[in-house]
Amino acid sequence: MAALPVFRWRLAPDGYATRRQLRALDLRPGGQDVAAQLERPRRRRAPLVAYLYRVDLAKPVRPMTPARWAALAKANAARRICPECGRDAGYVIPTSLGACVPCAYPDPDGSEGNT
Repeated sequence: MAALPVFRWRLAPDGYATRRQLRALDLRPGGQDVAAQLERPRRRRAPLVAYLYRVDLAKPVRPMTPARWAALAKANAARRICPECGRDAGYVIPTSLGACVPCAYPDPDGSEGNT
């Protein structure tokens, strides 16, 4: 197996792009292998690495269908429902808490925060 070409940070030749750069161009890697990598040196730590893909082999992003939009909306709505009380929290439930804030930190006085 041949080693990947390695470029210094910000010095990659034209024709290569990261996943985010491809997405900004409405493209996706499309199953191609990593073509090269960027390395950003850091003191006393391993370098940061970014993988590059060839722009000429990239494919257009698949369009969102109504069914995919509906599935995404349903998944996002499920992230807002508290598993403890079953209410819509109005925000995405943090995975660190596992429940909405009132359920995770119940008020010892029993009030709902009304003053």
